[in-house]
Amino acid sequence: MDVIQKGYIIFLFVIAIIFLIWGLAGFFEYFTGIVPFIPLQNSYPAALQFLHWLFLTLFGMIFSIGYLKRWKYLPWVSIILFSNGALLCTIETLDFSPENWGIVPYVIEIATYLISSAFVLLSPISKQRFNH
Repeated sequence: MDVIQKGYIIFLFVIAIIFLIWGLAGFFEYFTGIVPFIPLQNSYPAALQFLHWLFLTLFGMIFSIGYLKRWKYLPWVSIILFSNGALLCTIETLDFSPENWGIVPYVIEIATYLISSAFVLLSPISKQRFNH
């Protein structure tokens, strides 16, 4: 069981790094109009697109730094970040692109946020790493 838990926390760390790179690349394209490697902008209103990149960048930065520094508040902050991700996903999916993003991927994303929140708060590996 420890191997699975250690693997999951490393998975979250890797995802955080990917989110950080994705968010920064998205902000770069958002502000300059220069496509960094592939087009990243969606057809969302500008303010929602800004929040999308802000969430990805903040999650990536906070989780990565918190993981590396073994920040004891990271589990609680992660729950806030995951809940904001779920809210943003709900708005983007249901209000702006229901035809592009089906209910199954939406439910999987929401379930991932819930499972990840429970994991960082309750798992023995997380408690040990973040000393909470």
